[in-house]
Amino acid sequence: MIFGTGTDIIEVLRVEEKLSRTSGLKAKIFTPREVEYCESKHRPGLHFAARFAAKEAFLKAMGTGWSGGHKFTEIEIVNNALGKPELFVHGKVREFCNAHRIAGMEVSLSHIKDLAQAVVVLERNPDPGQGSFRG
Repeated sequence: MIFGTGTDIIEVLRVEEKLSRTSGLKAKIFTPREVEYCESKHRPGLHFAARFAAKEAFLKAMGTGWSGGHKFTEIEIVNNALGKPELFVHGKVREFCNAHRIAGMEVSLSHIKDLAQAVVVLERNPDPGQGSFRG
């Protein structure tokens, strides 16, 4: 059962400029694994922007936005061995997922020269007796 969907699109240049101008912003938004991955790429800004869009899309899929004290670093996008982006949640976002029986999370990222976008789908376990979030 679908709990929520979210999508976001952002200008890559906007993310690149903010990250270069604002000291400490990268660590406030991205986890160390995300920073390492993005900085290993030819144009890191494309990958940072796609992950930023995914975090925004995740908050939209939750249906809460920023209420609840959620942090960007509590939503993490890490590519698996095949290159597929996967979502990992921590802290209050993980608590939210457990409380709302989120059993699955899917993310799709895209980027071109000037734009990055993401779509997130959260799936809810319809049976309250079957536990909740699996990962």
